[in-house]
Amino acid sequence: MNEENKASKNKWSRIFKKKWFFPAVYLTIAAVLLSVVVWYQNTENQVPDAQEDQENYVPTPNDEEAEPVLEQQEIIQMPLADQGQAEIVTKFYDYNAEQEDQENALVLYNNRYYQSTGVDIATAEGEAFEVVAALTGTIDEVKEDPLLGNVVVISHENDVKTYYASLEEVSVKAGAEVKQGEKLGTAGKNLFGQASGTHVYFELRKEDKHVNPEDFFNQPVSSLESATEEAVDSTESDETTEPSEDKAVEDEASEENADEKDKTEEDAPADEEEDDASNEETNDETDSSESA
Repeated sequence: MNEENKASKNKWSRIFKKKWFFPAVYLTIAAVLLSVVVWYQNTENQVPDAQEDQENYVPTPNDEEAEPVLEQQEIIQMPLADQGQAEIVTKFYDYNAEQEDQENALVLYNNRYYQSTGVDIATAEGEAFEVVAALTGTIDEVKEDPLLGNVVVISHENDVKTYYASLEEVSVKAGAEVKQGEKLGTAGKNLFGQASGTHVYFELRKEDKHVNPEDFFNQPVSSLESATEEAVDSTESDETTEPSEDKAVEDEASEENADEKDKTEEDAPADEEEDDASNEETNDETDSSESA
């Protein structure tokens, strides 16, 4: 036992006598102290920041509504309440469409074909239905047209307009504000689109350019920004077609004026013949008087 203790003491004595022992001890103690000092300084720097944050923190009251980052845009809807029953019976005439679609976009009236600048929408049963606003806006015009029936025109933001025709009844007045989905009237029939039966004729316009409503149903209003470059100009025509219902109205008026002119020309010779006969009778009477 004594020998083991003596050996242990001799071991430590040899270590203490080493030249590197005490410098190593000093360096170790210095490193530990330096680490403690650095940690303490970092702790002091962090605590005031946390306290300042707590002092400057202002809670948001629960009754204040957060402002939306982006204004929510309306989605362009079909102009009837029950969209599941909607059927497009006459398409929009697109010069780039297939031939079958172009044929389905021609309207026959008074033995002439006209290009449709909108769509005719009906139901599968062919019954009357409520016509509603496709977008929120202001009623620009309410009128009765002899060919198109009752017509409602609505102005919307970003230079967008919607046009509703072939209405049997109208529930709004010019100047009124309407919300999307609000009733405008009921679908009916008109002379120009007789083949479509009971329907609503719907146009979508961006910057006074007609665009295909089918391309933008269930799309945000912002999608119309690209439509101005691709819009079909309503004044363009080809050899077999004439554009739009507006042209049909003009043609109808021109034909009426022509009929009135023809009638006037037919009446004119008859009046001249009566005048000639009257003059002959007068001359005969004069001759008889002179003979007497």
